Amino acid sequence: MAMGGGGGSGGISATPNVTPMIDVMLVLLVIFMIVIPALISGFNAVPPQGVNLRAHPPEDTEVLLGISRDGQYYLQKQPIRNETLYDRLKAIYDTRTEDKVMYLRADRDLEYSKVLDVIDVAGKAGVRVTGMIADQQPGTSSTVKGDNPNEASGGKP
Repeated sequence: MAMGGGGGSGGISATPNVTPMIDVMLVLLVIFMIVIPALISGFNAVPPQGVNLRAHPPEDTEVLLGISRDGQYYLQKQPIRNETLYDRLKAIYDTRTEDKVMYLRADRDLEYSKVLDVIDVAGKAGVRVTGMIADQQPGTSSTVKGDNPNEASGGKP
């Protein structure tokens, strides 16, 4: 009834089998190598460009808010201080009863989060509809009859 003291074959070994643990760790490493950079990189949005865009002349009643590449706000093409945006929009839209539409034109290199911040401020100031202004795709023109400003007689035969 003597037990063999190691070194012999066929005895029970006290070392753990780490092969399944290494497999799981490698799978987790690969998952984190793919998922974490995607989460950190954020969301980059390019403003839309359209093909069938009608050139509308600006009307006096339309409110146009612009945001430059460096984040400067322009209300009706006049620079304003960013801190006064809410007060200026609130003053405009409190007097309106029906037309609570604002047109927004932002630089294509501006972070999209800044555009969302402006839309949020505008909504709190009374804007009900925000229209995003896009540019015509380079090298294209509208295929809708009467949309091109260089057509004679406004597109009517």
